[in-house]
Amino acid sequence: MRVYTLDNPVFATYVIAAALMVLKLMGQGWMTVYRMMKSNSGLASPEDAQKGLLNAAPDPSQLEVNDYVDRSRRMHRNDLENIPGFWVAGLLFVAVNPAVWLAQVLMYGFVAARAAHFVAYATKQSHEVRATFYTIGSLIVIYMALHVLWVVLF
Repeated sequence: MRVYTLDNPVFATYVIAAALMVLKLMGQGWMTVYRMMKSNSGLASPEDAQKGLLNAAPDPSQLEVNDYVDRSRRMHRNDLENIPGFWVAGLLFVAVNPAVWLAQVLMYGFVAARAAHFVAYATKQSHEVRATFYTIGSLIVIYMALHVLWVVLF
């Protein structure tokens, strides 16, 4: 069986999980923009505080850190640090043709861990709560990479 075809349930699982993570990553950027526009603050760069169609009354205070905006920006940065590793490890994992159940547990587990991390961060849960969900997702990606190496090298 060719592994990179939707006839392969492992690849279909990857495609679904990867697409969900694309939407999460891109959606987080839009959430940050929404929060900047709603609060009229938390702008990131000095040129953002110039007069324009979306900023009719610029003010230097718009460049000050606003936790409502910055929390979303930090969540986006966290996604950028974690999701690309999943995309790569997941695609390599498909190549070694693992059991469907294992791929589903790991890939959907990663999606669930990132969703739980989002909720924990958005609702200002403790670092320990966020770190738990980060750790679950991270260990999944690490396992997939190690699994690939094991299959290829041994």
